[in-house]
Amino acid sequence: MRFEFIVDQHVKIKTFLKKHDISKGLLAKIKYEGGAIVVNGQPQNATYLLDIGDHLRIEIPSEEDLTGKLEPIAHPLDIVYEDDHFMLINKPAGFASIPSVLHSSTIANFVKGYYIEQGYENKQVHIVTRLDRDTSGLMLFAKHGYAHARLDKQLQQKLIQKRYFALVHGAGQLAQSGDIIAPIGRPEDSIITRCVTPTGKYAHTSYKIVQSWGDVHLVDIRLHTGRTHQIRVHFAHIGFPLLGDDLYGGSMEHGIERQALHCHRIVFFNPFTEKELISESDLTNDFKSVIMNLQNKNRKKKGN
Repeated sequence: MRFEFIVDQHVKIKTFLKKHDISKGLLAKIKYEGGAIVVNGQPQNATYLLDIGDHLRIEIPSEEDLTGKLEPIAHPLDIVYEDDHFMLINKPAGFASIPSVLHSSTIANFVKGYYIEQGYENKQVHIVTRLDRDTSGLMLFAKHGYAHARLDKQLQQKLIQKRYFALVHGAGQLAQSGDIIAPIGRPEDSIITRCVTPTGKYAHTSYKIVQSWGDVHLVDIRLHTGRTHQIRVHFAHIGFPLLGDDLYGGSMEHGIERQALHCHRIVFFNPFTEKELISESDLTNDFKSVIMNLQNKNRKKKGN
């Protein structure tokens, strides 16, 4: 892929490109794997000293699957947004994000299959935001390594906003809005579950109640950190586990057989178009069905 810049500093090429999120690794790839660095039409190396106003072009070689182990699988994708650099899809519940010992038919396999079907030059799958197997909603992909590097920087600076809807259930009073700040780590007796523990990593979740039906609440959640199972662990910790989440004590009596969690909104800055991109996703049918049942029961109670 080709990217062009008008130079605004008197610096070496490698210094200028570092400020545009070109890593040493990517520079090495350009140098040794068929890429190019061109200044005002002339090939140059990374130590060349640029002048203000120079026209700099870099050509990044195409990417094959770096591991060679990700099997492409033909499977329909619900694509919410796509351009040359990024793709957002609606992930259904029931599919893991990446392959593991337990899961071989995953979203990453489907995306690889889609890239091959479309004949894309870059076939490496770059996942920017993952979701648990039974969580539905928006997943963000970078379509080449440079795009991934630029979004990684936004992730580190907490500039990518992810919002979730969840249905939670518990006794007592849940505040209308709040912040759950509690460190999350792995318990000694499990490699799957997570828990709030003083030895865990800092984790911060914000929420507000959208609607309530007795002791069940629809909450809109924003993640400030990205710990494994963060939302599930935090709400279980305060006594309001997610419906359908039997791993963390959630009620299985409301007709949903997976954690009631859906990523409904992602906001990030597209560095190539220099525009903010906002994508949203409707709730899944199983989620809507639970809400409809809760609403009907609430009406009947009021009618009595």
